[in-house]
Amino acid sequence: MSYFVYILRTSSNTLYIGQTNNLEKRLKEHKERSSRSAKYMKYFSSANLVYSEKYPTRSEAMKRECELKKLTKAQKEVLISGSVE
Repeated sequence: MSYFVYILRTSSNTLYIGQTNNLEKRLKEHKERSSRSAKYMKYFSSANLVYSEKYPTRSEAMKRECELKKLTKAQKEVLISGSVE
């Protein structure tokens, strides 16, 4: 089974970072604002997937999620754009 770390850009241009083992299903949950969606995401009218990474284990995905959440917004934007500084 694979695990994904992903970044969504919300309608107010904020970035949301999460991890899941089923990216398609998780994105649908966010879009439909289901009860399984993150509470934070329910405040936005829309969100688009702007970045994702694939990992073989949940622990690796969770570790990377924590790393990404510690980045500044500018650093996240560089990651999303694929730029190397």
